[in-house]
Amino acid sequence: MLVEEIMTPKERLTMVPQMAPVRRVIELMKAHGVKSVVVEKSSPHGAYGLVTYKNILQSIVAEEGDIDLLNVYDIASSPAISVSRKLDIKYAARLMVGSRIKRLLVVDDNEIYGILTMSDIIGVLMKEVE
Repeated sequence: MLVEEIMTPKERLTMVPQMAPVRRVIELMKAHGVKSVVVEKSSPHGAYGLVTYKNILQSIVAEEGDIDLLNVYDIASSPAISVSRKLDIKYAARLMVGSRIKRLLVVDDNEIYGILTMSDIIGVLMKEVE
């Protein structure tokens, strides 16, 4: 099975510009019920980033709770680790486990196509067990 068969497509992602305030990201995550947002690239040859709950929590601790001083650019994991949509999911799963991450952006030709989460892969495994 390929990544593109189980990924969450780009149209369903929450994306933010690099200079968005962290407070706005938290509001978007709450409103959309998501645990991460994709950070837009700053130029055609730039890199996509990712902001997760972990990034936000680390920034709150570092800034002693004052998130109003931070923009997405300050806390995002950028470039985010990514895979091709034509990759077999077993290799994506190995990358996640080996890198201790829960999400991979799906990027081809430096354009985003979606996101693959550990939950997506587990969901497929659960269906196969049934």
